[in-house]
Amino acid sequence: MNKLGKKIVKLRIPILIIATILLIPALIGYKATKVNYDMLVYLPQDIDTMKGQDILKDEFGTGAFAPLEVEGMTDRQVADLEEKIKQVPHVKDVIWYDTVLNLSVPKEILPQKMYDAFNSGDATLLFLIFDDTTSEDGTVRAVQQIRKICNEQCFLGGMTAGLVDTQELSDKEAPIYIGIAVLLTIIVLSLAMDSYLVPFIFLLSIGYAVLYNMGTNLFLGKISYITKSIAAVLQLGVTMDYSIFLWHSYEHYLTVEKDKETAMAKAVNDTFSSIIGSSVTTIAGFIALCFMSFKLGLDMGLVMAKGVLFGVVCCITVLPSMVLFLDKPLQKTRHRKTILPEFHGIGKFVTKHYKVFFALFWIILIPALYGYNHTSVYYQLDRSLPADLPSVIAVNKIEDTFNMNTTDVLMVDSSVPTKDIQSMANEMENVDGVNFVLGFNTIKGPAIPDALISDNLKSDLINDHWQLLLIQSEYHVASDEVNAQCDELSSIAKKYDPNAMLIGEAPATKDLITITNHDFGVVNSVSIGVIFVIILLVFKSVSLPIILVCVIEFGIFINLGIPCYTGTVLPFVASIIIGTIQLGSTVDYAILMTTRYLRERTAGAEKIDAVRTALQTSVKSIVVSALTFFAATFGVGLYSDIDIVSSMCVLMSRGALISMMCVLFVLPSFLMIFDKWIIKTTKKPKLV
Repeated sequence: MNKLGKKIVKLRIPILIIATILLIPALIGYKATKVNYDMLVYLPQDIDTMKGQDILKDEFGTGAFAPLEVEGMTDRQVADLEEKIKQVPHVKDVIWYDTVLNLSVPKEILPQKMYDAFNSGDATLLFLIFDDTTSEDGTVRAVQQIRKICNEQCFLGGMTAGLVDTQELSDKEAPIYIGIAVLLTIIVLSLAMDSYLVPFIFLLSIGYAVLYNMGTNLFLGKISYITKSIAAVLQLGVTMDYSIFLWHSYEHYLTVEKDKETAMAKAVNDTFSSIIGSSVTTIAGFIALCFMSFKLGLDMGLVMAKGVLFGVVCCITVLPSMVLFLDKPLQKTRHRKTILPEFHGIGKFVTKHYKVFFALFWIILIPALYGYNHTSVYYQLDRSLPADLPSVIAVNKIEDTFNMNTTDVLMVDSSVPTKDIQSMANEMENVDGVNFVLGFNTIKGPAIPDALISDNLKSDLINDHWQLLLIQSEYHVASDEVNAQCDELSSIAKKYDPNAMLIGEAPATKDLITITNHDFGVVNSVSIGVIFVIILLVFKSVSLPIILVCVIEFGIFINLGIPCYTGTVLPFVASIIIGTIQLGSTVDYAILMTTRYLRERTAGAEKIDAVRTALQTSVKSIVVSALTFFAATFGVGLYSDIDIVSSMCVLMSRGALISMMCVLFVLPSFLMIFDKWIIKTTKKPKLV
């Protein structure tokens, strides 16, 4: 181990040169990494809604639908607009009145329900069919081009329109997230460090690690926009501790060693030994996300686990090289003492009142658990976007005009007789909330001769294997009403065809709810289990993993319970992921204090002196770490207009402070009360 520090110090200039050169491919990889803005693609591929989409693409060359409301136009103007839209690449077809009947035929010949589906006052509705899936580049470009063709009288809805707005907003905000995180982190580090320059060196070193991490995402194929938005600020928050530890260790050795190279070599060795345990618990928390059936967890877990590894590597290679290279400016920018207080007397205060804090733990635990289990979440993805975006305005406009919220696709075997299809459609139209059921065999009939129906409509809706029916609902996606409606529609369909599949945003979101509810329990269990084992191995103790995990879980209950009492509804992603991130990232605070407590007890100190010393010597490191994590995420949470990003960052920043308070006040109480149990269940404590 001693050789590692010496080699890094000796090779500091080559390390800096190589590290800087590696930024070039990292930047290229970052620019080339594709970003996914569709959360539903992370659903398991073996469920009906996902298999149905694949069949739809393979059999019909269709992957996405979008409603377009047009106001104040004559039929001829609408027809002209329709023709322009059809010329857009990746628009397969447009279903409108003239798809069913020639414009020379009066609209009144249509059945009333079908007429109402396409017309309301001076507004008319068109259904756009794309030849690619919702989130593919071709569909996205088509939506962007359609928006240019349309004017202010047109309102384009659908999932792809929402994805386009999400992409534009996310791409605009992402660089600002970094700027906010860097600025607030500099402020915190300026309060905590004894040099004005050192915060900038820390951030530069971590910047290398962040860029390496984001550049190597190219090998993952695609990452989600959520991961892209918060990965850098989260990596900054959870790995800054390593830099602080190296600096403090280096400062210590400068006082006992004759030259800076020897001091840095020893500091590198100490840092590497210390941060391995810390980084393992953080990585374990992120790896736990990979056990989610909803593959967004795998996406975020791999990126963040990789980010922590890059943070460790850069901390023991790039940062020491930078510090030595910039030694003279660092010395010139030193100031006598830090602005952050030393918190004198906190150890004595907490150990004197430990019974009070232990009682407060139990008093707060009950409402915290209640709130944790009763916090509301939402699954409607467009709800995370600002109300003034074009896609959100369009969705609201179409709902107001046509009482329409979702359009789903029912796939039925093409061999099902026409009379059965018509009977099934009639049953479905009697289901609460269903506005109409539109299929080739529901349109043709005695009122509309076959000769009047276009061949395009037939090819859009029926082939040798399947026939499609479009089902329009007045219910919102992810609502209890639409979920019950999906169940009833599927039940009716399977009476006529056991292999029928209902696909679209509403049934996919229903699957999302079921799957992520299961994932919530799995991720929590895995993260607690893995971190429990790591702490057990670190301390060789049965009791300490229980105590440390309980203390941090208590903080998680408080953090995720607060929205219940404030009436805040969280995005489903935040409710699943935040607990794991908070546990993995902040249990280090507890490990730091407990390590010093055991050291003092092993040296023969009484429990009160051991706990008091452990708290007093750890408090500043814990506070700086928590404030850095808070600074890196809080500003982003306040700024972001994307509610998923905003909610996650607010929860992470608040969670860091809550975990800090739990470790500073609750953990010492546990160590005092359970001291005898800890000693008995910890391997070979050498008490004097």
